[in-house]
Amino acid sequence: MRNRVPLSLISLTAGVALLAGCQATPSATSAPSPGGDTSALGDGHGAIAGARELAEPALHLTSVAPDGAVHHLDLIDEQSESLGDIAPADTLDTEGRFLFAGRDGAVSIIDSGVWTWNHIDHFHYYEAPARILGELTGPGTPRTVASDVGVGVHFDGGDRGGEAVLLDLDALKEGDIVESFRLELDAPGSLVVPLPSGALIADAGAGEVRQVDASGAERATTTCAEPAGAIATNVGVVVGCADGALLAVTDSSGTSFERIPYPADAPGRALSFANREGRPTVAGLTGSSAFWLLDTRARTWTAHDAGEPLVRVTAVDDADETVVALAADGSVLVISGATGGILARSAPLVAASLADAVLARGVDLVADQRRTYLNGPAERTLFELDPADGGRVARTFAVDHAPMLFTETGR
Repeated sequence: MRNRVPLSLISLTAGVALLAGCQATPSATSAPSPGGDTSALGDGHGAIAGARELAEPALHLTSVAPDGAVHHLDLIDEQSESLGDIAPADTLDTEGRFLFAGRDGAVSIIDSGVWTWNHIDHFHYYEAPARILGELTGPGTPRTVASDVGVGVHFDGGDRGGEAVLLDLDALKEGDIVESFRLELDAPGSLVVPLPSGALIADAGAGEVRQVDASGAERATTTCAEPAGAIATNVGVVVGCADGALLAVTDSSGTSFERIPYPADAPGRALSFANREGRPTVAGLTGSSAFWLLDTRARTWTAHDAGEPLVRVTAVDDADETVVALAADGSVLVISGATGGILARSAPLVAASLADAVLARGVDLVADQRRTYLNGPAERTLFELDPADGGRVARTFAVDHAPMLFTETGR
């Protein structure tokens, strides 16, 4: 692969700077700073100039309509606002604040203006004006992997080898789209997975994963046949391989690789992963009725079969090891991660959306600490479910657009 000079694509003056450090936890009853002034916050706390600190997370459901209109639903006051328009998108990814809407040849980048700052033993919550930052362009179809350590984008290049891009997350926080590196791949690649420093490039053509630093210089290589699916956990970064998972763990001495092979009686490999953000256990969808749970802390796989085709599955990873799945008939299942038994089942909530092949591609489940969310583009509804209460539909949000793609922001 050939290293190209990093390019700053778009520079928007935002007047923001990330303040390092955190010396006290804000009171649970503290009020937002009036007028968005964070000067009273003292030294650091992860504050951003121009933002205000909140007493609780400003959770939103951000959705993209078929025409590219971006909508922002506040889960506290249930009010919705328009964030603007982007080109119609096929995919949507987030690390909790920024949204990456992909289509052939480009990724539109949106700042939701709401985020949670993790200081390991406690959190800080912020809100600032939302805005559309601009676009990252490249050859072919993009695939984005985003987490709180960075953003990687792979453009498949069509018939060519493609390009791997690592974005500077700190620059995004200042409103700038800046590439840490852009690499031309000699063979078709599949994933660019951010690490705390640099990234993993999973190259499907070569059957390997390459670790590169923030400049794109290669540091290590290991085998990974048919890479598919990647996710960050609070243990390390996972890349799915044909024979199991590759776990990259980073500590003060650097990044090391560990292999977690599938058991001998594997019902089929996991093709994608999802979980409650940052937790150690992830659910892997196989494309059939079976699914996997990968415990990155214990380095173990557990397979379960729901007995019916599944469209999405995500690990809530609470004390009860709950898994939430979307069945092919549009019902939401609450499943025991310990036994694989179905604990509860909703009515078919998104049957019309799943019956449409185009709409079905964007239907998704997103889990946070208390709730799981589901979008129904054909139903023009966003659903909030409570897995701890038998999958009860806690709230429904009728919207005036088809939420073709959606995710939760502010977490």
